[in-house]
Amino acid sequence: MSKDVGYWFQQALNIVQLVSFYAPLAVAFALVQGVTRRVFLSFGDIAMYASFAAIYMCYDALVRDDGDLIGVSLGLFAAIFCAASFGYLLARWFFGSKLLQHGQAFMIASIGLSIGLQEAMRLQSLSRDVWIPPLFQDLFLFDVTGDFRVKLPAMTALAIAVSWGVILTFLAALRYSRFGANWRAISENPALARLCGINAEAVMALTFAIASGLAGVSGWIAALSYGGTNFTIGLMMGFKAMFASVIGGFGTVRGALVGALAIATIEVVWSAIFSTTYRDVAVFVLITFALLLRPEGLVGMQTKRESEALI
Repeated sequence: MSKDVGYWFQQALNIVQLVSFYAPLAVAFALVQGVTRRVFLSFGDIAMYASFAAIYMCYDALVRDDGDLIGVSLGLFAAIFCAASFGYLLARWFFGSKLLQHGQAFMIASIGLSIGLQEAMRLQSLSRDVWIPPLFQDLFLFDVTGDFRVKLPAMTALAIAVSWGVILTFLAALRYSRFGANWRAISENPALARLCGINAEAVMALTFAIASGLAGVSGWIAALSYGGTNFTIGLMMGFKAMFASVIGGFGTVRGALVGALAIATIEVVWSAIFSTTYRDVAVFVLITFALLLRPEGLVGMQTKRESEALI
């Protein structure tokens, strides 16, 4: 494999890895946007909270000498369970139908939640990064040598497989399950959905739980693929995933996946050609231009609800 071919093949693998990281979190934003028409700004920090759960559970398994695979599996379960439970309780106790009636209050409350969650995790971690030993060290799915070495670590390959396995399972459930039908009904017309007997509060709580579980997957990837976490990681990855869901198409799951691909591609290509110093600046500048040129999103449609009544 020539140097140029190998270099860009490695960049393509990097794009796949980054999309797998952003996609669950972007879908989480889109899932809640679809039924609330509100931007819930806390999913990045919920992913951060889940990353700590994954680290602690995985580290406990490693201390017991259970092996990397068991540690990774337990970490994934802890991340999804803790995040989903937290999201469900939030919907039931705080972000219910009354708060949804006030758009500014909903957004401000989500910002306050993010600040509180960051501070809680800062205190419990004593403001320090939390690390674990490298998982599946020196184990690669493939490692091609030549003019340019192309490699895919086993942990990265596992993270990609888990991410897309979870996303595809969710998409199938959204298409064929009763929850999916109820979610689409509320997304299109919440007032009519209630008249048809759909329990909007229950669907909302389940939506928050599933979305938070998806955010937990991104938190697990961030923690175990990169080997550590801290209380600050939720801010930037939450913003990028939120903008991915918006530029793809507000409140559409397909748009969130397209947006995640777009942002991952911009980041990797910019880093491959230019300095990484201004990578985030370039990403947000291009996002701004995309929203100016196509406010409805890359795959979104300009639609209006028959009723603006909120859940």
